[in-house]
Amino acid sequence: MKAKLTEDWQQKNERIAADLYEKGWSLTDQYISETFRKELLKEQRDLLHHGQFRHAGVGSGESFAILPEIRSDKVLWMDEHQLTPLQQTYWGLMAALQTAINQRCYLGLRSFEAHFAMYPPGSFYLRHLDQFQSVFYRKVSVILYLNDAWEAHDEGALRMYFTSENGLEEHRDVLPLGARLVVFLSGEVPHEVLPTNKERISITGWFKDS
Repeated sequence: MKAKLTEDWQQKNERIAADLYEKGWSLTDQYISETFRKELLKEQRDLLHHGQFRHAGVGSGESFAILPEIRSDKVLWMDEHQLTPLQQTYWGLMAALQTAINQRCYLGLRSFEAHFAMYPPGSFYLRHLDQFQSVFYRKVSVILYLNDAWEAHDEGALRMYFTSENGLEEHRDVLPLGARLVVFLSGEVPHEVLPTNKERISITGWFKDS
């Protein structure tokens, strides 16, 4: 589904694509409207209430395993062929972003997958890369946060690691503020979710080249 984009949204997508090309990651606040954020959050909570979320695991296929010592969030995968109207709208926004990234970065992105993610208080996800041997097709990671008010003491930041020009490792912590979009190259940015002090909700997705 294609979303009808305003000029402002197109500019946001072009800036995100330029950031990816230049430094491998991008952060955009208020990527979606407050109304749309609240609608997506309500849908996520309704699905959670009906028990449709499952404990997240690591690996895929035969190597898939639930390892709470590594990650302790719960997820609900979206079925591209059975999207709700709200999810269809979000899919359309991601299709437009995919086009902008392809035009700027020449990554050959062809498809998108995503799930709702919920981190209960005390949960975390240790340092990892989104692209590894069994999911080599993931090229760009996209995280949209749906939380209501979030303060520094709530913690639960996304920590991204980078290598500086002098070869030293640095990191940046990003709080999961509602409507904030974080985009980064899946195979180049190690990251983790630090322990959260309250329920932390997002849509996490990946642009793929197959």
